Amino acid sequence: MGPRPVRRQPLSIKVPDGYGLRVLDEVDSTNTEAARLVGQLAGPEWILARRQTNGRGRRGRAWSDPVGNFAASLVLFPKQSPEQIALRSFVAALALYDAFVATTGRSDALALKWPNDVLLNGGKVAGILLETTALSGGGFALTIGFGVNLVHIPQSSRLETRATPPVCVLSETGTALEAEEFLAELAIAYAHHETQFCAYGFSSIRQAWLARAARLGEIITARIGSNEITGRFDTIDETGHLILTTAQGRQAIAAADVFF
Repeated sequence: MGPRPVRRQPLSIKVPDGYGLRVLDEVDSTNTEAARLVGQLAGPEWILARRQTNGRGRRGRAWSDPVGNFAASLVLFPKQSPEQIALRSFVAALALYDAFVATTGRSDALALKWPNDVLLNGGKVAGILLETTALSGGGFALTIGFGVNLVHIPQSSRLETRATPPVCVLSETGTALEAEEFLAELAIAYAHHETQFCAYGFSSIRQAWLARAARLGEIITARIGSNEITGRFDTIDETGHLILTTAQGRQAIAAADVFF
């Protein structure tokens, strides 16, 4: 069991109908808290933490989360196959993009980096972490964790070679945002894209994501363990795989770290 979260009542945040909301002053990780709560929830739920003490990113990496930045998770109970559930990383990325536009008025400086990052002026401003939990009655709960550098740039002393350097909204746009303010826009944007995904499938989400993709048509490198594949970023396919054209031909990549 993790530390007991300190809960506070939301002030004026409104989330779309059908979604719940709880706001915590402090928690170890919003995704970890979601895993503790999942059996108690009756439907989709947003969990926002004003302070997160043990955040994590993809592949078990630590996520630095200075006070004032944004840490939230959304718990969903989708009925699709695991492969369809995983495509919600693209739904989440589009929602983040729209939330940034709504709160900063900027779209020219934003781009989406495969698989799970948002770039602002070329630097990493946000990341997404998807985790599934098996339910006792069958099926899965999906938790989507959102981490956003609103007002602080995390320490980058352990940044991997060639990794995209972190930036924050304040330094790049001059806009100072509160976590609650950002969540209000993110929740609206996510509900919109979730409705679109459930009604029309991945095709429309895919096209919207590609329209905002970083380095589309350019040469990039995908690292899978110790193996690297370099090629032209042509598209993502209907399963969300990265499609590169390399000297050896066309390759579909399911999971990797991407470097420019």
